[in-house]
Amino acid sequence: MHFDLNFPVTASASTSQPKKNKNKQPQQSPSAAFTPAQVKGIEARLDLLEHLGYTVIAFNQSVNKKIDPKTHVNILDGLLEQLRARPGTLFLKRLTIVLDNDSEKGFGLTNANASLVEPYDVIALLPTTSATFSLACLTHSLPSPLTAHIIALPLTLPRLPFQLKHTLVRTAIKNGAVFEINYAGAIGGESDPSLSTFGVSDTGVSGKRNWWAAAREVVRVAKGKGIVVSGGVASEADCRGPKDIANLLTLLDLTQNLAHDASVAAPKSLILRAQARKTYRAVLSEPRLVIPEATQVVPPTPQTGDGENMHDHVNISQTSSQSSPNPALMLPQQAGSKKRTCDEVGLDSTINGHGKKKIREAANTEGESRRKKKKGGNRKKVGAV
Repeated sequence: MHFDLNFPVTASASTSQPKKNKNKQPQQSPSAAFTPAQVKGIEARLDLLEHLGYTVIAFNQSVNKKIDPKTHVNILDGLLEQLRARPGTLFLKRLTIVLDNDSEKGFGLTNANASLVEPYDVIALLPTTSATFSLACLTHSLPSPLTAHIIALPLTLPRLPFQLKHTLVRTAIKNGAVFEINYAGAIGGESDPSLSTFGVSDTGVSGKRNWWAAAREVVRVAKGKGIVVSGGVASEADCRGPKDIANLLTLLDLTQNLAHDASVAAPKSLILRAQARKTYRAVLSEPRLVIPEATQVVPPTPQTGDGENMHDHVNISQTSSQSSPNPALMLPQQAGSKKRTCDEVGLDSTINGHGKKKIREAANTEGESRRKKKKGGNRKKVGAV
């Protein structure tokens, strides 16, 4: 099972912006989101990824600044309806929020917008400032219905806009978040075009050089843990197989086992945590209450008679939680012996004088038989001498 958690898709309506509202998120129409030519190109890329061995593919929708309930439209639902069914391949929906200076006050991940975020399977944050990177690592990585499990990094920029501090990175990994590395920048391929419009992507030889320097820094700070590798490619010529990606990661000073975890084990655990985001306290199974059997104790019935005790005919039902016997049913403690209950002695009837007499007689017969055996053994020894 191989994963590609970044399959970028861009709707045709996202390229047009009104002249009056240049700084606002463009409105997207779900009915005319994808043209037949775009759907055909997406089908061709899916065929290639399926041929390379990928079985889990996450379609990525990018949003700038924050989630605005007035302008946000989920374009992935309409896309999945237009694609043909592929048995054996799982499609996921991912939302990536590109953060800038205007996003420091809030990313839109609030309880009021929970209905907008709920349809997405995976939530990712792409910080471009030091303040948004700190918020993504410390606040939005905590377990909640609005948890962001992926922290994407702009590796193709000339320089990272923030410093990768050990405390922030380790805190995010401890909370369950992972840092994403897209191999599209390593080969100098065409990445998500929507990120280029946001100013967080660079192509060509300079972008490739920037990617290798930034990716090595991420691996060094994270110590090879909490890293996920994805595609992020927008053309068929830039797609690579899982084995090629594992060899590519070894060039970042990653061992083979850590490279395997970054491409197989880490994405699998990430998807499980993302599914647990929609449940209460990450409980995946329905709890079942087990009620123990009721304990019934029949009280003793006093009887009047000669030589009879009040504890005659007592019915006792003990549970597994009862550790010590009932002190009311203990026999008198003898010298050098432990306390014995009625069950240990085997008394089925009343405890009276006749019962004690029978016990003494049984003890005397056992003593006599033991003495006879000893005498017989001594006689044999003397004869042998």
